[in-house]
Amino acid sequence: MSMLVLMVIVFILGYTAIALEHPLKVDKAASALLLSVALWLIMMFGADQILPGNHFFEEFLKRFPEVKQLPLHEQFHRFIVEHEIVHHLGDTAEILFFLFGAMTIVETVDSHNGFRLITDRIKTTNKVKLLWILSFLTFFMSAALDNLTTTIVMVTLLNKLIKDKKDRWFFASMIVIAANAGGAWSPIGDVTTIMLWIGGQITAWGIIKGIFLVSLVNMLIPLIIVSFFERGHFEVPDKSTLAATLDNTAREQKVVFSLGVGALLSVPVFKTFTHLPPYMGMLLGLSVLWIITDRMHHNDHPDKKRMGMITNILKKVDTPTIFFFLGILTAVAALQSAGLLHMLAGYLDEKLHNIYFIDMAIGLLSSIVDNVPLTAAGMGMYPVHDTLSLAQITDPQALEWAKMFVQDGLFWEFLAYTAGTGGSILIIGSAAGVAAMGLEKIDFIWYLKRMSLLALAGYFGGSLMYYLVK
Repeated sequence: MSMLVLMVIVFILGYTAIALEHPLKVDKAASALLLSVALWLIMMFGADQILPGNHFFEEFLKRFPEVKQLPLHEQFHRFIVEHEIVHHLGDTAEILFFLFGAMTIVETVDSHNGFRLITDRIKTTNKVKLLWILSFLTFFMSAALDNLTTTIVMVTLLNKLIKDKKDRWFFASMIVIAANAGGAWSPIGDVTTIMLWIGGQITAWGIIKGIFLVSLVNMLIPLIIVSFFERGHFEVPDKSTLAATLDNTAREQKVVFSLGVGALLSVPVFKTFTHLPPYMGMLLGLSVLWIITDRMHHNDHPDKKRMGMITNILKKVDTPTIFFFLGILTAVAALQSAGLLHMLAGYLDEKLHNIYFIDMAIGLLSSIVDNVPLTAAGMGMYPVHDTLSLAQITDPQALEWAKMFVQDGLFWEFLAYTAGTGGSILIIGSAAGVAAMGLEKIDFIWYLKRMSLLALAGYFGGSLMYYLVK
């Protein structure tokens, strides 16, 4: 059996174990970690079958020609262990530290009852009305922050608003759809749009102008559908059971809430001005919040001081979700290094050769495989054409095709939409979905039955809107 085929089979089995977390009684984080190690083991021991002819391995040898002088097994070792794993670990660590910092900030605000400043102002118990409020709030917040941070904040708010677990699952799922839709039309709203923005495929104003209406349709279609079927009111939790163990003052609530939200909002600003990775901005915000809360509780009673310290709040951070992210991202990284995603991109280009079909296929695949390597594969399929390169094309048909790939061209705009929103179709198809799944323990099968068709309707509705307006 081909080692590449074995990797695909193992990935499917691991993915199935994650999906069947509840029936198997095995935490999805454990399955994801086992999957990631298994794929890299196959890669390591099957390198003689996998790497000859591999696009990334050939590029590696071109960059480091001295490696060619080494025995073949040593070349494979250098590529896998010293290059690919280290490279992917860096990318994965950026996401994990970003997530860890965001979750710690949110937990700190929550422990100081900061979110009561919002939840106490939401008086409605009507399901449909709250659904529209939270969806639009999420849609615009995710464009200003990003879809992952916004989901963490909004799902945390749900615990203060809704008592029933299944109701929270439903609202959290709609938040995931709204967060991914909102992130798709902003240059800083999603990892994929950041990649396209930095890569020069899109501009900030170009993506806002080109995708905003399409993303709005993506959110509105599921929202309108559920508004016809959802009826009644939800039960509000007893406020006394939600109070933090801290006996904090109103001033402390406001200070910590303002600092926490300010830290989150400052991340895209930090990235724009410093050009440093977003996780560093998140860690800067966390450090400022940490220093101020330490000083705030310096003279408090020992019990209150202990409960208000971030060193204690860190224990509440959902560590299994961090491990799940680590496992699923490194598993997908193994598929990418083995060349499977690159092969998939080439296959789509050869068989479809239509920008709408190619982008929509990438979006559908992003519900199964992380959208970051898929977007990277899409970016590697075609060059970004400029005026000079277009002027050199004499064939009218080839010129029309090339125009699709200029900066802010149809291919790149539509790729930003499909890769950003396609992940909503399955709960583990996006960073926002994985975060919601970890925080609320949403069952994969429940999401598949209740939400996938709604997300799919929004995805196709937005795609049709893009085709019509373009």
